[in-house]
Amino acid sequence: MSGALFGAPTGLLSRLPRSEVSVADLRAAVARRGSAGPDPGLALDVVDGVRGPMLVLTEAGRTTRVLLGELAVQMTRARVAASTDGVSSALASWLARRPVPDPVAAEAGIAVLDWADARQTTLGWRVVVVRDALVVPWRPSGSATLPAVHQVRSQALGRAAGVPGTLRVEGPVGLWSSTAVAGIDTAVLVRPEALLAEMVVRGVRLSDAHVVVTPRRPVACAAAPVARRLVAEAADACAILPWQQLDDLGWA
Repeated sequence: MSGALFGAPTGLLSRLPRSEVSVADLRAAVARRGSAGPDPGLALDVVDGVRGPMLVLTEAGRTTRVLLGELAVQMTRARVAASTDGVSSALASWLARRPVPDPVAAEAGIAVLDWADARQTTLGWRVVVVRDALVVPWRPSGSATLPAVHQVRSQALGRAAGVPGTLRVEGPVGLWSSTAVAGIDTAVLVRPEALLAEMVVRGVRLSDAHVVVTPRRPVACAAAPVARRLVAEAADACAILPWQQLDDLGWA
């Protein structure tokens, strides 16, 4: 858990003293969310456990449990305002990032490129689901069989091929962005030949095309020397690949 899970405050708010979020605050926020109408397919409940009250999420056969006391501490550390609106907003943000159940990934998963290692040196495909304009990664449950995982991934690759986007050409560089939702731009690389064909239509013909991949960011495509310069000047971690090597990438 991190502050980003709750919509971390910025600017002057981050410098103010922490206000303590209590278990009672969270209970009230869960009750308000329930009275506002159920989330489709998602059931929320607070149950009393040995270690204290626990928030239980059930969705498509997947259950997630978290102690309200632990969640309250995490929100306090993230400087969530201990107000009705502050705690409700933080709870909504946390719920939006809840684990993705296997059936949901099978129904709506999209394949994108992501880092396969903590050092951010190796790229791989990952199945994600768009939820409340957020891109949430799918991690197979312990009960998911290998054939089921393969099927989810195959379906996600198929959906990625249909993600709409737009190509902006700036000199020798083509920049592809998803128009569906931010963060799934790399889905276009399941069919890199489509990107190259669009660049030809726009007047850029590359004999040695390379792509510059920054997970969750638009994809740049250019000749090798230009691509290397883009990587050298990039502020975020990124990788450069000849487009032919995209077929060799595994799963993150």
